[in-house]
Amino acid sequence: MQNQQVTISLCMIVKNEEETLARCLNTVEGIADEIIIVDTGSTDRTKEIAHQYAARVFDFIWIDDFAAARNYAFDQATMEYILWLDADDVLLPPDQEKFKEFKTNFDHSIDVINMPYNLAFDEYGNPIYSLRRNRLVRQSCHFHWNGAVHEYLAVGGHIFNSEIAVTHSAIKHDSDRNLHIYEQRLARGERFTPRDLYYYANELLDHQKHAQAAVFYEKFLATNEGWVEDCISACSKLADCFHSLGDKAQEKKYIYQSFDYDTPRADFCCRLGFEFLHENKLNQALFWYKLASELDKPANTWGPINHACWTWLPHLQLCVCYDRLGQHELAHKHNEIAAFFIPDDPKVLQNRQYLQCVINRKEALPNLSD
Repeated sequence: MQNQQVTISLCMIVKNEEETLARCLNTVEGIADEIIIVDTGSTDRTKEIAHQYAARVFDFIWIDDFAAARNYAFDQATMEYILWLDADDVLLPPDQEKFKEFKTNFDHSIDVINMPYNLAFDEYGNPIYSLRRNRLVRQSCHFHWNGAVHEYLAVGGHIFNSEIAVTHSAIKHDSDRNLHIYEQRLARGERFTPRDLYYYANELLDHQKHAQAAVFYEKFLATNEGWVEDCISACSKLADCFHSLGDKAQEKKYIYQSFDYDTPRADFCCRLGFEFLHENKLNQALFWYKLASELDKPANTWGPINHACWTWLPHLQLCVCYDRLGQHELAHKHNEIAAFFIPDDPKVLQNRQYLQCVINRKEALPNLSD
């Protein structure tokens, strides 16, 4: 049966989310037919707020295992499909409307719907950093979560790529929680999977432990068993680590190593352009920024995307390069391409004013005869 309204259970795991839970639940009104809240030890008003939204609330004793808590939440679902969110996630109004329309005209042959997860925005409200997550799954498929930390949902069957986005809008973050779980696992002598190595390195990097993070990213890459997008991301984060450690050679090494896993990505090209620009090697900088500007943004990629590098950033930097080379018409051209994406950006407006003055002054000079 196709193209009929679908029923949805929203499943969430929470702890001390009184500041964000109502905001999240307000955005799924008319979307979730059932709300399941699994509380892992709140001491604030979280459960009281959940009851105000007619949620079914369950207690789960925390055992340092996110997958176990999420699987328990999924086990309580009674509707045809399960949607999962965190308390600091929201659906923005345009995505709410898309979701309601999608729900009304639903293809029931779909087992899994993945959606963009927008993690950061520019000052104009445009997403600048995003990735994809499996968000809506058929309940009867009994898909399960795996991994104590940075858990993932193992899925299969008919998968649909949706453009309905979930937005992460954190107010607070327990910055030490995940790191402590990994450290306890290491202390117990547990063997880390490649995925564990990668995410433990991420936690170390988040805590500014750059040398330690680099060790575990390198261990992850050395397994040759990582998901290709994680390998590419690890190269980027290794470059970040060595940049912070002041090791330019290692920084460039891992930028170039990212090309071993796929064709060049715009963000790595922009990084190389930046390095050469600051070394005043303008031709090399031009090469990498041009390449970044000519690449097609990947559609439905699951890895993280820095949207600026695929849109306005290389053009703004090409403007800088061409200006330094005295090629002001080309500088103006690329500034205007950047303006297509960020028309009110102060840098674009300042460049436009400056370049128009330079070009007008050049045009006003008399032509000299031979």
